[in-house]
Amino acid sequence: MSDSEARFHVLRQSAGRRASAVIEAMVLSGSDIELNRINVIEFSSAHSLELDESLDAFLHAAKLGLFDMSWNLLCPGCGGVLSANTSINDIHQHDYPCAICAAGYEPTLDGMVEVTFTVSPRVRQIAAHTPDALPMWDYMQQVYWSSGIQFPPGVPMRELMEKIVVDWMELPAGEKATMSLQLPEGFFIVFDPVTHAAQFLDVQGEPTRERQEVGIVFNAVQAPTGTMKMRPGPLRLTLENRTDARVLPAIYLAGDELHHMLGQRKKFLTARDLLTNQTFRDLFRTDTLEVDQRLKITSLTFVFTDLKASTELYERVGDLVAYDLVRAHFGVLNEVVRRESGAVVKTIGDAVMASFPTPDRGIAAVLGMREAMQALNASRKSEDLLLKIGIHEGPCLAVTLNDRLDYFGQTVNVAARVQGLAVSRAIFATEPIVKHPAVAAMLSAAGLTPVPQRCNLRGIADELTVYQIP
Repeated sequence: MSDSEARFHVLRQSAGRRASAVIEAMVLSGSDIELNRINVIEFSSAHSLELDESLDAFLHAAKLGLFDMSWNLLCPGCGGVLSANTSINDIHQHDYPCAICAAGYEPTLDGMVEVTFTVSPRVRQIAAHTPDALPMWDYMQQVYWSSGIQFPPGVPMRELMEKIVVDWMELPAGEKATMSLQLPEGFFIVFDPVTHAAQFLDVQGEPTRERQEVGIVFNAVQAPTGTMKMRPGPLRLTLENRTDARVLPAIYLAGDELHHMLGQRKKFLTARDLLTNQTFRDLFRTDTLEVDQRLKITSLTFVFTDLKASTELYERVGDLVAYDLVRAHFGVLNEVVRRESGAVVKTIGDAVMASFPTPDRGIAAVLGMREAMQALNASRKSEDLLLKIGIHEGPCLAVTLNDRLDYFGQTVNVAARVQGLAVSRAIFATEPIVKHPAVAAMLSAAGLTPVPQRCNLRGIADELTVYQIP
């Protein structure tokens, strides 16, 4: 048995067999492009698998060394990969500039950072492992645009690009070359996907017969994108590569064809989705943020739970029995959180803090928690365990506290304070939760009508509307 076969054998034991079998078959017979920067959401849909099942299998495969994870910062404007990173540690808080869009973007883990999986070169060599050897359009598709753009199926990339590219070249390290062409009226972008350098050419006005000269130097310093006013007519473009790798400059017509292509986006697995996944937190405990690293998430759902009167419980049934009950309660909650694509952030005494990617996942979890606790009590023919639950959604910062991935901000504070309002089996939820369309539909289907009340939460200046879900 080869090393790869042994690893796949372990994968089948540790992850879902269906997803593991599909992944193994793809590694053995899939095309190179299928094995580069795999979009797990697209993979799941294509193979009729549940997303959680596929993600669980890819995470185990990455842990076994079968795949490498990449945390890619995607430009919100053009979908290009502004930075590809092997770890979340490599993502910085500063703005990431996009030369094509002439803008800078502060990274958000749920809007800009995709997580993809590429087969390890130890398992199978694919063309993307040596990107400097990829043909021009393969480089654009597989390296620059990654999995964020939906290209028309069955249309070769070269054929697609010929509609928007006036001319292009491959320029080796240290070399200089020229392009001579006739520029029509329009707005053009001279762009190199390797150095991420760009120059805008605004061509308008009366045509000229005089040759216009433009020179562009590619080096390690990315200068702000500038715009040159030009007239329709002959152009000699001089390009100089002062880097130690080849560059791939091309002249793009910034017209309807380009804008349409860049507007076709695919849903991708975000860093937020990964950080709120229990399998990731279990397998990659050390892959956390640096101590001084704080990254934004624009929307995350938090659930806080606590056992009512747990002190009296220890007094009433004794330490050993109470300890076993509390452990059983943690086991039940962990199972529900994992089932709803969430993750337990931490436990504090008898309390649990959990995160979920969306409000509907969070509300499904809290309803499931309540049912599970009722079942646990019924199995013991007692009402010893009563869970107090609070849920809230909003922006936050992902941070590292006590060597563990954690979250910080007012959203977390509000979620904790809302849980403190609970005194019975009723769930307390904030307005952003109950007004979420998927949550509203879920509660309506369950015959649950949230009851609003105005509350002052400790440490929160403004009065809030909080809903009690009976």
